[in-house]
Amino acid sequence: MRAALVGLALSFAPLSLAAQTAPLGDRPAVLVADQVFITRDKVLVAQGNVEAFQGETRLRATAIRYDQATGALSIEGPIVLSEGENTTILADAASLDAGLQSGLLRGARMILEQQLQLAAVQINRVEGRYSQLYKAAVTSCKVCEDGETPLWQIRAKRVVHDQVAQQLYFDEAQFRIKNVPIAYLPRLRLPDPTLDRATGFLAPTVRSTSQLGVGLKLPYFIKIGDHRDLTLTPYLSAETRTLEFRYRQAFVSGRIEFEGAITDDELDPGDTRGYLFGTGSFDLRRDYKLYFDIETTSDRSYLSDYGYSGKDRLTSELTVSRARRDEYMRASLLNYQSLRDGEDNDLLPNLVLDGEFERRYFPTSLGGELRLTLEAHSHRRASDLSINGDGRDVSRLNGEAAWLRRFTFGNGLVTDVEAGASFGLFNIAQDAVFDGHYSDLVPHAAVTMRYPMQRREAAGVVQQLEPLVQLGWTGGDRLDIPNEESTLVEYDEDNLLALSRFPRPDRRERGAVAAIGVNWARIDPNGMDASLSFGQVIRADADDAFSFSSGLQGTYSDFLLAGQLRSDNGLALIGRGLVDDDFEVAKAELRGVWDFKRGQISGSYVWLHEDAAEDRNENVSEITFDGSYSINSQWQASAEWRFDLADERAATAGLGLSYNNECVQVDLSVNRSYSSSTSVEPSTDIGFNIGLRGFAANTGTERYVRSCGK
Repeated sequence: MRAALVGLALSFAPLSLAAQTAPLGDRPAVLVADQVFITRDKVLVAQGNVEAFQGETRLRATAIRYDQATGALSIEGPIVLSEGENTTILADAASLDAGLQSGLLRGARMILEQQLQLAAVQINRVEGRYSQLYKAAVTSCKVCEDGETPLWQIRAKRVVHDQVAQQLYFDEAQFRIKNVPIAYLPRLRLPDPTLDRATGFLAPTVRSTSQLGVGLKLPYFIKIGDHRDLTLTPYLSAETRTLEFRYRQAFVSGRIEFEGAITDDELDPGDTRGYLFGTGSFDLRRDYKLYFDIETTSDRSYLSDYGYSGKDRLTSELTVSRARRDEYMRASLLNYQSLRDGEDNDLLPNLVLDGEFERRYFPTSLGGELRLTLEAHSHRRASDLSINGDGRDVSRLNGEAAWLRRFTFGNGLVTDVEAGASFGLFNIAQDAVFDGHYSDLVPHAAVTMRYPMQRREAAGVVQQLEPLVQLGWTGGDRLDIPNEESTLVEYDEDNLLALSRFPRPDRRERGAVAAIGVNWARIDPNGMDASLSFGQVIRADADDAFSFSSGLQGTYSDFLLAGQLRSDNGLALIGRGLVDDDFEVAKAELRGVWDFKRGQISGSYVWLHEDAAEDRNENVSEITFDGSYSINSQWQASAEWRFDLADERAATAGLGLSYNNECVQVDLSVNRSYSSSTSVEPSTDIGFNIGLRGFAANTGTERYVRSCGK
């Protein structure tokens, strides 16, 4: 109470008189202490738990002497001077002005953003903006009281911290690792931790590959403005001279980002190689959204040689779309570029126009929902050949009107009714066999019945069982046109009750068809959740448009099995497969994930039966594995592996090791690709990166702080 009363009184006393001479708008200084008295020389003395406030500046000390005649403060330590949440200064003694903005601090240490420490023999403060540190040592490593040398530090004759510009300027700087000088720099400028973006060099990366040798990447970041920047990264080795770049810009209604590289190397001497990837999204008027994606490269092997991307087909896209509660529309322009050996881009549909419109109505007289859909599509090939349809161009317009309604009866039976019709208009050009116009009108109807049941057990466990059956019919005969878009059919629990399981409307299932299935689930809020789905499709007449691996050949489809297991300790298993009555498996996949306290382990297995109709001449049997493990709070390890069981060889493998603490981040990675073709060779990639924490913006909320030993 006494301290509070003294502080209140002193806010109007001689100390505040000095503050009143400051520029208009500055807040007066306030002093709080256990004991305050004034000497005969009109010197105000405050002792014991002394605290002084001036705006956002706060000072704590053992004693303060304020000379009203000179307006100076003489302060005895230990001293803690805080300026907002960003800067803290610790000192043994100080001489400051009444506003705590200018003066001298001896035996001082400055801490910026609770990361970077600057220790000096003395600090000169100038107008609250500049802090000059003499014989300074700078580090973001934890400094222990036993005097152990930090992992790294920068020693300098003088360091100037510009609080407004958020910059650190070093004179005669030495970079040391464990007190061993590594580099000398007469002048050095670095951003302080409070600065989000600043022009300058970023952390270098050392990369070694079996094809390019050992090389160095040194990125240089250029702040063009508050909303755009450019990063240029020279990449030099004995085999390559590459300039990588990244440009980013934010707008009021969207953002864009481009990245790429230009290369002159010994892998393809005499030719300039490169790539360009770009994305952007914008919010337009009337709820429309614009999105674009650009992907292009100079040759088939460039992305693989330099590790920029693992894609073997590139897609460039321009899309305008709008989604509202009962309406959706989209228009897209796409271009495809294949990097696969054996694929001729002139014979692929590399230019595609695609659009769709969907609208829902809810008529009160009929009840239910009336859904109208319109879809337009056109794709063209660069080649004008017509042999076997190699240069075929296709355009189509499809529309559908469907009425859907659900009935729920008192006994729990749920019945969904659907009826409607669709049309298709097709134009095929540059094909010696199918050249011309085609059209059809297709009615359809379906009734789906479900009987969901639920049972509650002890401890909150719930079991659910839902048998279901669908009876459907699609009229008309399929048009005699080539299959351009529905070449890969997926039959799973999501489309078990679909009237057509072809992925695109250029193909539709015809005739009478039935689907039966059952869903079961067990939900345990304190244990393991499990679910299982079973289904089969039965049709009046077999559909020869389905391939063997689709599981839909014949009048009786393969049995669909899908299930999940999830436990509260982070374990999850997901699997599905197609099995015929002879127990032959057409497709199967299994994936497992285990999240535990120190990391994660995940793996998957995929089986696909050979199927010439899907351009798969061999069985696909593949295992993948990836995992990460925190050895302790500083060390983390990771690994990934992909093995081709059909060929009995590894496809890719990788190992990673990283060390993180409060002042340094070190990453080491080794990746091996075993794939080989006429354009891609097996390669080994070794990457090494080291970064110093404490400069520029904080890298995250994580703190990897080491503890001091005894």
